[in-house]
Amino acid sequence: METRIALIGIIIEKDEAAEPLNTLLHQYRDCVVGRMGIPYREKGVNIISVAVDAPQDTINALSGKIGRLDGVSAKTVYANATGNR
Repeated sequence: METRIALIGIIIEKDEAAEPLNTLLHQYRDCVVGRMGIPYREKGVNIISVAVDAPQDTINALSGKIGRLDGVSAKTVYANATGNR
């Protein structure tokens, strides 16, 4: 199955959105390559980057679900490279 490599950039503006976000990321854990979180206390936000390797429809589903969470903004950028799983 062809997969894509992507980076999902996430900004959490409401602390209560962290738990539903973590639940989603756990559900998609098989496609998560890695993640990094940065608390930006001075601005009251948390910044998270999630690297994924999955079929494009799976990445789109995850990104869409993240973007629908209240208090969360997300954008996805895709690498030109593809792979197989």
